[in-house]
Amino acid sequence: MAKLFFLISGEHESLSFSELKAILEAEGFEYSLTEKLDQTVRLEADENSVWQVQRRSGYTRVCALELFTCQATDEAIEQAANATNFKLVLNPTETFAVRIRRIKEYSSKDQTMKLERKLGKHILQNTNAKVNLKKPDKTFFGILTNHKLVFGIKLAEIQPKPFVERRPRKKPFFHPSAMNSKLARCMVNLAHAQTGATVLDPFCGTGTTIIEAKLIGCQTIGIDVQKHAAKGTKQNLAHFGLTAEAVIVADARKPPLTQVDCIVTDPPYGRSATTLKAKTSQIVEETLASAITLLAEGKRICIASPKTLNIKTTGEKLGYKHVESHFAYVHRTLTREIAVFQKTCEAKKP
Repeated sequence: MAKLFFLISGEHESLSFSELKAILEAEGFEYSLTEKLDQTVRLEADENSVWQVQRRSGYTRVCALELFTCQATDEAIEQAANATNFKLVLNPTETFAVRIRRIKEYSSKDQTMKLERKLGKHILQNTNAKVNLKKPDKTFFGILTNHKLVFGIKLAEIQPKPFVERRPRKKPFFHPSAMNSKLARCMVNLAHAQTGATVLDPFCGTGTTIIEAKLIGCQTIGIDVQKHAAKGTKQNLAHFGLTAEAVIVADARKPPLTQVDCIVTDPPYGRSATTLKAKTSQIVEETLASAITLLAEGKRICIASPKTLNIKTTGEKLGYKHVESHFAYVHRTLTREIAVFQKTCEAKKP
């Protein structure tokens, strides 16, 4: 078990934190949470877990090996740096750089730059390695948050650009109700979709969810009641060089399937997406009900719905265990509730 820390997105911090935990759990890594700070998670886990987080995460930004954590005062930082043997992680033939990220109001830009120079000088004097600010062999990375400095060696960084390139308007088949790729990726992770698992989206729309699931190695099935949406999903998959196991034109409430490993979906809300004259509450309830026959006990469905529907109550009435909910503001009249349910032995289709 290595001491690790992760810089997570401030966009949806509760989603970011839960996504990180879900990835570790889905990929079978044991972990022990050390501390949760603003946009920073400290934990102990197998160092190999970092590569799975890098491969899968939508909301993690940096993964690092922790060297020390201390109060963000000059005296405490100096003591912690002096107590750290940097020769164990950096040899004289390697080059290095120091980068510090400040979170919120916990430090100023001038303080951050001053700290980078101070720690860089200390490491230089104690290792005889050389500084290379453009292409270092190793990057020492620190986060100033909650009046603490969490400091270590950067192991991986998740670039946001690929998600930007997969945003709804970049796809050849576009619909204004489409979810952004980062949130869709996060929902796939929250559903505990393991590599190779079969992920179903019964309202595939433009294919965002199954695209994100395919990119992390899942098998995927998309269903949509509208033929043009199913065709558009295939078009978007092909745009990224992907192929789903199946894209089916069918009613999501009566899926022509027997079993899947998990379900991830964002049903239509009747604003920019059609509900075919059915109430959104009815669609959500019937979707949860139909999922009962498709999921084995202990498997998950991650579903988005308007906050006003109180989907937690609906799921629990059907016998699901409500695992967690997160709330994502969309616009003045819509806040999404991202809810995760686990099928229990009590879950029965009405």
